[in-house]
Amino acid sequence: QVQLVESGGGVVQPGRSLTLSCVASGFTLDYHAIGWFHQAPGKEREVVSCMSSSDSSTYYGDSVKGRFTISRDNAKNTMYLQMNSLRPEDTGVYYCAVDGLPGRLCATSADRYSYWGQGTQVTVSS
Repeated sequence: QVQLVESGGGVVQPGRSLTLSCVASGFTLDYHAIGWFHQAPGKEREVVSCMSSSDSSTYYGDSVKGRFTISRDNAKNTMYLQMNSLRPEDTGVYYCAVDGLPGRLCATSADRYSYWGQGTQVTVSS
């Protein structure tokens, strides 16, 4: 079975940091492109960051460049999103996602990703 389980969401004040985790099972995460997506209320799901298979390239949305970092720990088969300098507009549900085919570059479109975490809520508020 292929499964992604997310954790790490919560309520945080502006300027603080938060780390999201996503544990993968059923496949070797390093062989697949990965992505993190954000969905604010009433808006479409949009890419925050993605990383190509074997860490060959990364992408960050303009609004998170310099603040967020995508990474993976192959020994733990886990992907992470380190979120620094959080802003109220970062509020929403975050989803981890994995490309179902190995060896590809990551894509910014949600259509590329076959496997999804359950989502975790992040609320940035004072």
